[in-house]
Amino acid sequence: MYVLAGDLGGTKTLLQIAEVRDARYRVLREERYASADYEGLVPMITDFFDTHNPKRAYQIAGACLGVAGPVAEQGSTQVAMLTNLPWKLDSGDIAQALAVNHVRLINDFQAIGYGIAALGADDIVTLQAGQRPVHAPCITLGAGTGLGQGILIWRDDHYVALPTEGGHAGFAPTDAVQMDLLRYLHARFGRVSCERLLSGVGFVSIYQFLRERGDFPESEKLAVMTDNDLAPAITHVALVDKDPLAMQAVDLFLNIYGAHAGDVALTVLASGGVYIAGGIAAKMISAIRAGGFIQAFNDKGRMSPLTQAMPVYVVMNPHVGVMGAALVAARMAKDPDRM
Repeated sequence: MYVLAGDLGGTKTLLQIAEVRDARYRVLREERYASADYEGLVPMITDFFDTHNPKRAYQIAGACLGVAGPVAEQGSTQVAMLTNLPWKLDSGDIAQALAVNHVRLINDFQAIGYGIAALGADDIVTLQAGQRPVHAPCITLGAGTGLGQGILIWRDDHYVALPTEGGHAGFAPTDAVQMDLLRYLHARFGRVSCERLLSGVGFVSIYQFLRERGDFPESEKLAVMTDNDLAPAITHVALVDKDPLAMQAVDLFLNIYGAHAGDVALTVLASGGVYIAGGIAAKMISAIRAGGFIQAFNDKGRMSPLTQAMPVYVVMNPHVGVMGAALVAARMAKDPDRM
């Protein structure tokens, strides 16, 4: 069957027409959009169909869209507000615009959770092999424009992905430098959530904090950058040029990231696996593999043996969310009551 799948983020949106047969997934048409260029999702989907399905050659059996924000059920439809974009979404409006009966909105990390099943060996990097009991709970989390999190729980014969907004939990510093960072951010923003640090904007804030501390001078390359361009530039200068200040920012970011991932893993007892997704981890994979992330993940005092036994992976395939949305769309079109 043919389905429409989407991964909706505050920065970019990926739309696909895919063919799904017996859980096998094949992309037929795809387009990436800058989310801020549109006032809402329906005009974007209309443009997508005008370009890639103008004569409705692909009869869409179902549609599922992963949304970077909380999704609420309202009767038989879902509504959502994106956390970092002023869009209000309604699955009923989308169904009407598409003339498709089966349309579902789910949280973006819920979509990633469903996409895990479609990943191949080349799509993940193992940070810690661990021990994996059959059907044990798993978690997904990832820093990008924001900080997403989800939970996978086995039910009947498959994993069910549950959304969370755990990225907005409060930041818990683990050493003196991180306590200074908390004070620095609290003075600027008041309450400091984990997303305030574990996101593109958060990475820049960490760099600015360290720059003001003055342990290392700022490189000329970064001194001329605007805040909007800083995050990828810091990563490049750290990993390629080995600039001390940028490397310090990457190390601190990954220490906070690993510690938070370990906290979430303990909360869920995620012995089935911890999957680190989001755009930032893949870009920093060489630094993550150096060991600071997993060391912070396992630095849990008396609970360290628990986290050390958990498999930890980095998801390298950037399309995992839209893959999961496609599988949900096909499953829903076949059996609307089974998620």
